[in-house]
Amino acid sequence: MARGDKDDDRLVQTEGDAAPNPVWFKPIMLGLMLIGMIWIIVFYLSGQAFPIPDIGPWNLAIGFGIAFIGFLMTTRWR
Repeated sequence: MARGDKDDDRLVQTEGDAAPNPVWFKPIMLGLMLIGMIWIIVFYLSGQAFPIPDIGPWNLAIGFGIAFIGFLMTTRWR
């Protein structure tokens, strides 16, 4: 005799269901947020001389930009 309808329902994925994220997604997301935070901390603790000395306050924009990409990735995290 054929299997019941219950088994078929578990195997069928509807069109609206989202697939899980790949394994690398979460470490990259957290890594970008940490790198951005570390970039900003190094900028302030070094007296605004590092990580890239020649661009001055643009280091803040780079640090916030890196962290912002990580935060944007959280909207896609499943």
